[in-house]
Amino acid sequence: MAIRLDEVRWGMIGCGAVAERKSAPAFNKVAHSRLVAVMGRSAEKAADYAARHGVPRWYADAKKLIADPAVNAVYIATPPSSHAEYALQALRAGKPVYVEKPMACRYADCLVMNQAARDAGLPLFVAYYRRALPYFLQIKALIDAAAIGTVLAVNIRLVQTPRPADRNPEQLPWRVNPDIAGGGYFYDLACHTLDALDFILGPIVDVTGHCANRGGLYRAEDTVAAAFRFANGAIGSGFWCFAAAETRRADSVEILGSAGALSFSTFAFTPIMLENAAGTRQFLPPNPENIQLHLIEAIVAELRGQGCASSTGETAARTNWVMDAICGHLG
Repeated sequence: MAIRLDEVRWGMIGCGAVAERKSAPAFNKVAHSRLVAVMGRSAEKAADYAARHGVPRWYADAKKLIADPAVNAVYIATPPSSHAEYALQALRAGKPVYVEKPMACRYADCLVMNQAARDAGLPLFVAYYRRALPYFLQIKALIDAAAIGTVLAVNIRLVQTPRPADRNPEQLPWRVNPDIAGGGYFYDLACHTLDALDFILGPIVDVTGHCANRGGLYRAEDTVAAAFRFANGAIGSGFWCFAAAETRRADSVEILGSAGALSFSTFAFTPIMLENAAGTRQFLPPNPENIQLHLIEAIVAELRGQGCASSTGETAARTNWVMDAICGHLG
């Protein structure tokens, strides 16, 4: 989809925690990019965010932000249940979209969003920023260089203890409300690992899984197990639990190859461990201060006709398909 903007002038819908440090400050750090407007459902919150971050305009109505002629690209930083609605509005208004992850609550919504982007002839990007982080680029480079030979299998393990807010039934976080998040922390966190593996190894084409709520703290699943197969023939397994004891915490991914193995983490950014016939080596590329910076750089470059960003609606929809398949939400 060809589009050439001299300067990308972002309008941001949503001004919650992700916009404080991870994403929004990066818009003004990238050349030929500016954050020019912000919208929040609370006028007071939107005005406060704009004042604190030096954003020229603020709105309490998304339609007004999208219609603002100063805005020529829209970033959607709201919970997943509203991603499709806002993305469709922006695309139909002729403005490219960058939407937070997961792309939507359900795979079916992702398909609608992608069709809208095709109909508008505009790009749609998703905030799977690990695709642009040096840490995961290093892992992909090692795999592509056959540092562990042929990839045979993958194992994912993410185990966490309940957060204090999870124990307050009167004020549960939106991330454990399936109506807003699509599921629980599995949808919020596992998507990062699954998308990173899609980037590193290629798409998952076959998957099965089981979900359960074992902690009883909220409606969403808190324990998930899955088995899957990549298009390249490698197989994998994953276990995610968000109701375990503090002593059982884990954040690990191991890629086993015919000539060695790679191990790393999705969230802790522990050193990447490469083991092969040459011995054991460690790699730990640094992260930028604003974790989405490198992906935003790539998006801005593409919008200016000078590059190609790796996290699109098409790639992100595959991750939603995998999660929906695991949790029995397809069809």
